[in-house]
Order: sequence, then structure tokens, then C-alpha cells
Amino acid sequence: MLPAKLPLSKQIAYACGMIGWSTMTNIIIVMLPYFYLPPNNAGLRPLIPQLLLFGVINILSLITASGRLVDAFFDPFIASLSDKSNNKRGRRIPYMKWAILPAVVFCALTFYPWVKGLSVHNAWWLTATLVFFFMGATAYIIPYNALLPELTNTGAERVKLSSLQQVGFVIGIILSALVNNFADVVEKSLHITDRDTAVQYTIWGLAFFSGLVMLVPVLAIKEKRYSNSKPTHLPLLPAIKKTFENRNFKYYLISDFSYYMALSIISSGLLFFITVLLNLPESMGGVLMGSMVLTSLLFYPLVNYLSKKIGKKPIVLFSFGLLSLIFVAIFFLGKVPIDPKVQIYTLVLSASFPLASLGILPNAILAEIAQNDARRTGENREGMFFAVKYLFVKLGQTLGIALFAFLTVYGKDPGNDYGLRLNGICGCVLCLLAIVFFSRFRERREIK
Repeated sequence: MLPAKLPLSKQIAYACGMIGWSTMTNIIIVMLPYFYLPPNNAGLRPLIPQLLLFGVINILSLITASGRLVDAFFDPFIASLSDKSNNKRGRRIPYMKWAILPAVVFCALTFYPWVKGLSVHNAWWLTATLVFFFMGATAYIIPYNALLPELTNTGAERVKLSSLQQVGFVIGIILSALVNNFADVVEKSLHITDRDTAVQYTIWGLAFFSGLVMLVPVLAIKEKRYSNSKPTHLPLLPAIKKTFENRNFKYYLISDFSYYMALSIISSGLLFFITVLLNLPESMGGVLMGSMVLTSLLFYPLVNYLSKKIGKKPIVLFSFGLLSLIFVAIFFLGKVPIDPKVQIYTLVLSASFPLASLGILPNAILAEIAQNDARRTGENREGMFFAVKYLFVKLGQTLGIALFAFLTVYGKDPGNDYGLRLNGICGCVLCLLAIVFFSRFRERREIK
């Protein structure tokens, strides 16, 4: 029996799951460096010493990398369990349900340091909370994304569902960028004088909200009704090996990794770029991020239209090229005789189209890669494809945060900002690398 077509209400319910995951993940990306290694004009106390390992790697870079390394081994394990599941409720939903609580709890605990001051003990605590948060987030997002190709039948349906999913992702970005704005409200309404406490209360509230919206697809979508995919019987290691044998997937993977590493540099550095390079208030961070992602929504119909007319590959390549120019501009922030607000608004609004296209199209492309591979091999390994993707997404995000944290050694304060500017050059190089590899991707256009 053919599965039922997913109605719009269920598509929106599916997108809600991304809101929660994106909010918590981006809170980690945006707030972690700023909370633990704040600039000296932030009103926050440093919590981790700027120690260098081998004279090169600072301690925050090492912590984030350690958390993701553990998670890296967990991704394919969850994917394999999900792909092989015979649960009567489906292969994906049951895993998503049990992942929500640990993700919520450990997202919040990440911002509750063991010592309220500069201490190496905070490094150990941060490492542990990040490991458990990443594992919870993985156990949700891998099955969640594996549902996308299973709930759709055509390329147009995949792009549409991926578009709604990306709306959820950008809502999460906005909410995470508003942490300091919400903290201002918490400070005033609860008469809190300690900035750290206001930020912690805010993150608890956002994490709880995230858990609630992550429950929406779990409760609203009956997986067996809308998907008839069959469990795979491949063991873990052969499944991983066969996934990497797909030529298109390898080029997709490298370019996606480069993009997320570059994106993490922007997310981790936004508050620094605003307050240090442009001497603007930190509360502008949420406004700027909101402006960027809301403007990106205006491009969604255009991206959908162009993907049908000229294909997805040219749009992706153009977006990488535009992003490379935006990163070059970061190096010159505050150095040109233009109003600081004009500089930063020009930068973030220019990023709106790449944010839209690189949010919508990659998941739709990967869903097609997974479905084409399933038709060719007879094995439904959608979970494994998305597991490997998100393994590299997380590695990219981690290395992006780590690179940003490392470069702060060379200057992160007003008058000593060279390390922040170097992030612009690194981001440009990453985007050019993405162009080189994705240009070798072979797109298969659907015949109408």
C-alpha cells in the first residue's frame, strides 16, 4: 500500500522540530565563546583561562573539539540503529522522542559553570555537559532528517519540505541570537544585578521552549502512515563504507563541511564583530540576526523557482561565491569611513540570499542522493547518509568555533582586534574551497 501524502499541517509540524534543535545548537555556537571568554567590555567575567596547548591550541578550542569527537562516533551508531529499527511506530520517531529531555537539560547546564570565576575546573565541567548535549541533539536530528526523503516523493516536494524545515532553522537562529536581548528583559523584570544569572535564566527558558516544539513532530506525525521505507540489514561498518562509495556524496560532504565551518565563524564572532570592531551595543546582535534571517525568507520563493528552472547546483555555487566576498568585508569592519551601523547592516543583509539557498537546497540535494542510492542498491540507508552529513556538519561547526577561539589569542578586545579580523580571511578561504569541490558535483535533473 502506498503511503499517504503528507498534508501541509503535518509539514509545518515537521518543521517545528527544527526550531527547537536549531535554537539549542545555535545557543551553543553563539554564546559559548562569549560566555566563557568574553571581551573585556561585555560585563561578563571570564570563566576559563586562556591556556595554550603546545603553544597553539587554546583550552576552549580543545573542549569544543573533544565534545564533538565523542559525538562523531555516536552519529553513525544512532543512524545504524534507526535504519535497522523494526519499531511498530516507525524507524525514526521513537528515537526522536527519547532524545529531547537530555538535549534540553544539558544545553542549559552547559552555561552553569562549576566555579563562578576563572577556573580550570570549569573546563572539565564544560567538556562533560557538551558531550551529553551533543549526544542528545544527535539522537534527535539524525532520525529527524532521515524522515525527509521518506515523507516526500518528488524533487519539488523535497524542496518544499526542506524550505519549511529551513524556516524552522532560521527561527532557531533568531531566538539564539536574542539571548542577550532576553537577558536584558530578565534583568529588569526580576531585578537581577548579576549578568551571568540573567543569561542562565534566559537559556533555561529557551531550552525548555525548544523541547516543547521538538515534541510537535513526534506527537503529530504517524510515521507508518506517511512512509513505507523498509529497515536495512547492513551492519554498521559496511553501511558507512557503502555510503562513502557514492561519488556525488563525497563532493557534497566536503563543500557542506566547509560551509558550516565558515558559518560557525560568523555565528561565534557576531557579538565580537559588533562590540569590538564596530563599538556597537551587544543587544544589536539579535536585531541584526533577525533582520538577516527574516530578509532571507523573502528569497525562499525565488530559490524554489530558480531550482526548478536552472537546477540547484548553480545557485549553490553562486551563494558560496557571495559568502566569500562577505567574509573579506569582515576584515575591514570599522576601518572604512562609513557609519558602523551601515557597515554591519550591509554585511548581514548581503548574506540573506546565501542563507536562504544554502539552507534550503543542501538537504533537498542530500535527500535525492539518498533516494537515488536506495533505488540503485536496494538498501534504505537514509539515516546513514544524514548521519555522515551531520557528523561533518558538527565537525565543521566545532572546528569553526575552535578556529575562532584560537584566533582570539591574537586579539579580541578594542584596540587589539587582529585575531577577530583574521576570521574573515579564514572564512573566505573556506567558501572558495566549497566552490572547488561542489563544482565537481553531478546534478541529475528530473525530467518533467
